[in-house]
Amino acid sequence: MSGPLLAGAVGWPEEVAARYRAAGFWQAQPLGNLLRTWSERFGEATAVVSGPTGRRVSYRELDRWADEIAAGLLARGLGAGDRLVVQLPNTAEFVALLFAMFRIGAVPVLALPAHRRTEIGHLAEVAEAVGYVIADSYQGFDYRALAREVVQRVPSVRHVLVVGDPGPFVALADVSADPAALAGIEPIAASCVAVLLISGGTTGRPKLIARTHDDYAYNARASAEVCGLTSADRYLVALPVEHNFPLACPGVLGVLGTGATVVMAPAASPEVAFDLIERERITVTAVVPPLAHLWVEAAARSRHDLSSLRLLQVGGAKLNAGLARQLPKVLGCALQQVFGMAEGLLNFTRLDDPDELVETTQGRPLSPLDEVRIVDQSGRDVAPGQVGELLTRGPYTLRGYYRAERYNATAFTPDGFFRSGDLVRSLPTGHLVVEGRVKDVVNRGGEKVPAAELEELLLTHPGVGQAAVIGLPDDQLGELLCVAIVPTEAGPPRLKDLKTHLIRLGVARFKLPDRLVVLDELPLTAVGKISKRDLVDRLGDQGRPNP
Repeated sequence: MSGPLLAGAVGWPEEVAARYRAAGFWQAQPLGNLLRTWSERFGEATAVVSGPTGRRVSYRELDRWADEIAAGLLARGLGAGDRLVVQLPNTAEFVALLFAMFRIGAVPVLALPAHRRTEIGHLAEVAEAVGYVIADSYQGFDYRALAREVVQRVPSVRHVLVVGDPGPFVALADVSADPAALAGIEPIAASCVAVLLISGGTTGRPKLIARTHDDYAYNARASAEVCGLTSADRYLVALPVEHNFPLACPGVLGVLGTGATVVMAPAASPEVAFDLIERERITVTAVVPPLAHLWVEAAARSRHDLSSLRLLQVGGAKLNAGLARQLPKVLGCALQQVFGMAEGLLNFTRLDDPDELVETTQGRPLSPLDEVRIVDQSGRDVAPGQVGELLTRGPYTLRGYYRAERYNATAFTPDGFFRSGDLVRSLPTGHLVVEGRVKDVVNRGGEKVPAAELEELLLTHPGVGQAAVIGLPDDQLGELLCVAIVPTEAGPPRLKDLKTHLIRLGVARFKLPDRLVVLDELPLTAVGKISKRDLVDRLGDQGRPNP
């Protein structure tokens, strides 16, 4: 089996792919086979710890578990090319399922636990998913009820697998069969699509990012090297594991490749995370800036022993330099800033970088074959040190979104550079400083909220005549989600009315607005478009929470 497995996935030009193979970055090893290698190498060492239960799974047990699930999926008629939306909390089952799917060439579409009907339905439709994998419930939400809605909305979804009580569906624990069945399947090529990630920075509905076994294995392996991971490390998955950051930067995949241990945290709160850091002697973990702020505040009054922690990665949004200076002092570990995207390019501060660079930059590109351009609005390269839009291509950066040919025509340059939408400047060292963004997205605590999508949904409320979604600066979240509206004759809704309306539409809670501002009219540009720049300038601190 060779070439991209899925119609609609965009690959690299063959001459470019050959260069990445010749450099040794792409090693022609599918991820399912890599777990086999790791199992042989690390054997009875602990691969995964389930935080809530303390259950420990060795490399050898994980390898066998993945085989049994893979065989069980085959027995249910699932196989190469089939897409399944996977929406699980941080559990050992997620890891076993992921490798099971890698082994048979089935493709996980990774959704976040916070996603609801709007997002899951959209993802299932775009991917033409045949399956949906969920927990029975998590943080008070019953995912089986959501699954009923998804099955009704998306006819292609025929299989619903549940971790826990399956209700009317099938328990993942029952999806198990003799691994001997795997002997008859065609080998999976490393050039095939391994996983579909969700975009975080595009406008409108989320796009799907097809990552191949070749490029994603390199992504994880190179990230592990930059972090100095060894088999002695213990990595806490504090963020939702479906995020690219805790999955492969280096995350679960990078950690397992070194023989280290992954500890799955059921939540990222200081209470939960600090307990696990102390109990499991965690050495490395990754958080977003708002969480880093909470951890610093909590650590100052905590009695937990956090002395095992050697490295804290912070990414997902720009980290305030003041907080960056505090973190090592309060938590007693090194800080590594990470600026990246599910689409590919990753930037890390290095472990031997001077404090000034670690505190004030977002790192430099991971790979020697990462190509970075910083351009003005006309697409011309800016002068060194000047701010412009980041364009990139490289051995783990996509060449096109999945099934998005029309969008790809503007999201990529003719010669294959991805237009990131991020405004950056580059230092002589190659380190990047993030200065903002071109695209209309609010970065709320590391979660990217596309303004256009939310505006479209807000306009379905009878009290909203016009709507504009903007980000307002906030010390903890980076940006607060502010909605400015012009009401209809029905009268202006309250903030809680809009939240209730959006929840009824099945919108994820992280997309709910923090502030509401009611105006007689929205400011316009010279060509009659809503001027969000003027809105931000005018509102300042006026957009305070409404009752």
